[in-house]
Amino acid sequence: MTLTWRWRAAGPLPRPAGDRGQVSVELLGITPLILAVLVVVWQFVVIGYGFVLAGNAADQAARAAAVGHDAGAAARADLPSAAWVSGASVAVGTDGDVVTARVSLRVPLLVPGLLSLPFTVTGDGGAAKETP
Repeated sequence: MTLTWRWRAAGPLPRPAGDRGQVSVELLGITPLILAVLVVVWQFVVIGYGFVLAGNAADQAARAAAVGHDAGAAARADLPSAAWVSGASVAVGTDGDVVTARVSLRVPLLVPGLLSLPFTVTGDGGAAKETP
């Protein structure tokens, strides 16, 4: 028995009958892994966003304290939603002619307002003290 190879112009290659649906089964098997990776990436995005919010709120708190206003109110007004505000703590200090502020935020789990992770992110800010 001799085998001859011929080129086919178009169309799918013939497959054994037992391979039908194999790609669908493999996709179904890998889907949970893809979703898990997406959830982990999203959580890292939320953590990074928390660092950005904490740093910006600390800057606003330091600027407000430098001119004699309420630093805590300035920091909380700068946060985007009540979910971030509820876990915020603000500490203000002075170091000579510089007013420093540290804002700590609880990191939400996936979506702000539902659950929080057991750690906080902090942001530090500073501004020169202004005297009238």
